[in-house]
Amino acid sequence: MSPPISLMVQGTTSDAGKSTLVAGLARALRRRGLTVAPFKPQNMALNSAVTVDGGEIGRAQALQAAAAGVEPHTDFNPVLLKPSSDIGAQVIIHGRAVANLSARDYHAYKPTAMAAVLQSWGRLCAKYDALLVEGAGSPAEINLRDRDIANMGFAEAADVPVVLVADIDRGGVFAHLVGTLELLSPSEQARVRGFIINRFRGDIGLLQSGLDWLEARTGRKVFGVLPYLHGLFLDAEDALADGAADVRAGEGALRVVAPVYPRISNHTDLDALRLHPQVDFHWVGPGQRIPPADLIVLPGSKSVRSDLAWLRTQGWEEAIRRHLRYGGKVVGICGGFQMLGRQLADPLGLEGAPGTTPGLGWLEMETTLEAHKQLVNAAGRLDAALGGEAPVRGYEIHMGVSAGPALRRPALWLDGAEGCRADGALSEDGQILGSYLHGLFDAPEAQAALLAWAGLNDAQQVDLAARREADLDRLADAVEAACDLDALFDHSLPK
Repeated sequence: MSPPISLMVQGTTSDAGKSTLVAGLARALRRRGLTVAPFKPQNMALNSAVTVDGGEIGRAQALQAAAAGVEPHTDFNPVLLKPSSDIGAQVIIHGRAVANLSARDYHAYKPTAMAAVLQSWGRLCAKYDALLVEGAGSPAEINLRDRDIANMGFAEAADVPVVLVADIDRGGVFAHLVGTLELLSPSEQARVRGFIINRFRGDIGLLQSGLDWLEARTGRKVFGVLPYLHGLFLDAEDALADGAADVRAGEGALRVVAPVYPRISNHTDLDALRLHPQVDFHWVGPGQRIPPADLIVLPGSKSVRSDLAWLRTQGWEEAIRRHLRYGGKVVGICGGFQMLGRQLADPLGLEGAPGTTPGLGWLEMETTLEAHKQLVNAAGRLDAALGGEAPVRGYEIHMGVSAGPALRRPALWLDGAEGCRADGALSEDGQILGSYLHGLFDAPEAQAALLAWAGLNDAQQVDLAARREADLDRLADAVEAACDLDALFDHSLPK
């Protein structure tokens, strides 16, 4: 079997478009009949997904797998770092948490991590026609060059060619590209085939002189200029996307607000609400006023006790109490669900210093963090008390185990090997709902039922999966129209 076509997309900055470009290329190559796998050697993100082999990877690689038409697998992202503080992170290797390390300790651990990366790479090389690799941050971060496994360190070890992508909408695109190239070693420079410019709007003819200069200055080809795709809605890799703060739907809309904790995780759970034409959605960050709402959603958290402390300092406890007094509804998902209980215990110090924190106390339950992480894709239905038995589908990623009287009134019933199992809780007054299921709002029928429960009459159904597929096709169309793919891959591709 001949080796697969391979290409690594590295960026001049974070958020230059690496994840998006890999997704677009994956869909374009899939259309041409190739079997394609995405690959990110090391990802640092709090948005994650559960894989077909029961592990955990970055959400961006799950999106890229969807673009490629394959099930997410732990080999697509062999090293995932989930920050638990500014200087430490949970280290996940081949889908399983193995340690909590400081930045300094992880640096010493990198040779072990690189061995895991190359194991995954070898397995993928034996299985797919094409491998699309995404770098992390920038390859020109001098302080991170030693023992690098995320950018050129991997490209050199696996002998993979590189294309640099830069975001022209930020400004300084030529400085970004030339400066990045200049800071690479001679062998790394030789590995860079050329450039792709991302998010261009305007008259391409006015950019041409700059492209000509760039090619003459560097001796490398500009393979394409991707347009700014307004309204493109794809799963965010980690941080909240620019412009994600407010979505206004107008008069009669359901008002939904959610806090942006310091360690918010899997905030993509709320994408279906942000896309809904009858929902006014507002993220509330630090120091911002908490506006009146019909529904408050507490999303997931990587450090539940510290994020709960942050909620209290920001005035959310009193705001939720007032909200409930006036008949508002509250949903807690995963870490947000745990916050709604009476107590949070972390005896092993898995998310910080060992200890116990009082919860918000609106659900009669206690949660204890345990060493074994629950990782499962799940499907089932809403409880009948939520306006029917609408189907739900999502995934669970949590170390907390909850117990208490509140769980006798489950919010969901999920399919299991031994029949249905209960999940979450619905308060006796029907105002508070908690669940461990990420993706709670994604299924159109469940979304409409939950919005009706929250007070939206005649709620429309928004199909998030269909929207994602349409936007992946739109992205691939743009990539194929803007880029010379045969030249980019140095390969005559099927038409």
